[in-house]
Amino acid sequence: MTALVWRAALAAILVCGIGLLPWLTRTDPALTVLKARSADRDPTPRVLADIRSQLGLEQGPLPLLGQWLGGLWRGDAGRSWLSGDEVTPAVLQALGASLLLMAVALAVAALTAALICARTLWLGAHRHLDGRRAGGGGSAVLAALPEFLTASVLATVVGVQLGWLPALGWYGPQWTVLPALALGLPAGAVIGRLLDDLLPGAFAEPWALAAAARGLPGRSIARQAVRRCLPGLLPNLGLFVVGLTGGAVAVEQIFDIPGLGRTTLQAALAQDLPVLQAGTLAMVLLAAATAGLAALATRRLVGPALRDGALPSLHRPSPPVRRILPFAYGGLLTVVIALGLPRDPLTLDTGERLRPPSRTHPFGTDALGRDVLARVAHGAVDTLLLTLAIGAAALLTGVLLGLVPRLSGPLVDTVNAVPPVLLALLVTAIAGSGPATPALAVGAVAWAPLAAHTAALLRQERAALHVTATRGLGADRWYLLRHELLPAALPPVTRHALLRLPGIALALASLAFLGLGAQPPAPEWGLLLAENQPYAERAPWAVLAPAAVLALLGALAVTSAGGVRLPRRTRPPTPQPPAEEPSPAKELVGTQ
Repeated sequence: MTALVWRAALAAILVCGIGLLPWLTRTDPALTVLKARSADRDPTPRVLADIRSQLGLEQGPLPLLGQWLGGLWRGDAGRSWLSGDEVTPAVLQALGASLLLMAVALAVAALTAALICARTLWLGAHRHLDGRRAGGGGSAVLAALPEFLTASVLATVVGVQLGWLPALGWYGPQWTVLPALALGLPAGAVIGRLLDDLLPGAFAEPWALAAAARGLPGRSIARQAVRRCLPGLLPNLGLFVVGLTGGAVAVEQIFDIPGLGRTTLQAALAQDLPVLQAGTLAMVLLAAATAGLAALATRRLVGPALRDGALPSLHRPSPPVRRILPFAYGGLLTVVIALGLPRDPLTLDTGERLRPPSRTHPFGTDALGRDVLARVAHGAVDTLLLTLAIGAAALLTGVLLGLVPRLSGPLVDTVNAVPPVLLALLVTAIAGSGPATPALAVGAVAWAPLAAHTAALLRQERAALHVTATRGLGADRWYLLRHELLPAALPPVTRHALLRLPGIALALASLAFLGLGAQPPAPEWGLLLAENQPYAERAPWAVLAPAAVLALLGALAVTSAGGVRLPRRTRPPTPQPPAEEPSPAKELVGTQ
């Protein structure tokens, strides 16, 4: 009940804050509406007064907000300030388009995740996982693919040049394939890596050993291993569902899809408050429904074991893994940056426009004759440092909030319901535009998946047999947290945080692509992709260079994440003895 009240309060604060946004930012909503309706019309006092009278702005923000909230009980979300049409049918239609796109994108993501985990599933089902090399190169490239770049390439090549599938519009199932591929491939890569991280622990549990000894088919064992790992992934799957619905703004823009994300973005730009409030409320309700379904599925899968404290632990100590791939990817990225930093990223040479790669310009030149290598290298410094800072802050915040799931659960769902693009607009409206705006917008939501992951892992680990036994022998909560729970949860969450680094860089790039991040002539990676995208056919190197560096960052993050392991304890810690003579049962606590 407390969580329900807390969730409702957060949703009310978010929706009401959006309703008061023009007055909080001291902007004139009548002027913004006029510009959206007719940019050429002069904003004379009489025209603005007519708009205020028509929209009822003279009443003030609180009466307008009260009227809008009062209409919700009747299913009436008001009328659009721009078109005058009813908001509820328009938002429901946009939500339906987004849900259809999300369903197809989830199918693509599921297939991608299955391909990434196929090797681990086969090896685990046939008891050959010992000494397995961790993969990740292909999934790293997929996870680092910018959604807007993938969407642009698919629309141009597959849709226009080859004509295999429709590229623009929204008229039937065929129009969902290309945008679903652009959304589902990166999401499936991340989901596949998270699942692949948990599968070895599932295959090492006693039930899997007994099933193999009884001669059960390998596919049955693999299916049960996936079922065993799902409870730890369901909260993040719910976040992906919401992200694919309301956060697909760039893809909806490119393919001209009238989805919820695009509708909400257009309403935010025009300060069409009824549409913006209704769209945000729809995303919050979707997030709450998804979280409820994830919790229900978790209880159905492992509910009795969670209740009885009889769940095996998926996370076991393992020796450190030595691999050369992270050093190779890191060295290659360092070489690119070192070669480009001495070059000037702002020098213009119109006589060298769109030159292909050569000795003088190893990555070619852009539409203004600027050296692409120089711009990629100089943009890497800012992008990498900002991405690492946001990732570290997100990891710390996610772990801390994951320790208090009753507080963080509703907060995660509410925060995840706000797309970074919309959040960037809100931050820009409140704090003004600047280089810190995209960082604040991305950082405000980057911690949510890590908090959900931490809470899910701790919930299962608290029900593990060794924790139940340690608790029964007299260990207190602080001892359990330090010596049992955090050592089991921190390595997978840290690996998850490393997997999210390319996503953070992509979110920053997406904001720059939509014009909400860095502004020209800054050599930011997202801005490079946005500037050079119109010349992708004539000069593909201008787009492939920053995209390749993003993929290199993803490969570095994924291979580095594979080396984060729970170290073996050479000597188990012993809890502090009490003042009186310790009993034999209490002395056994330190051996667990």
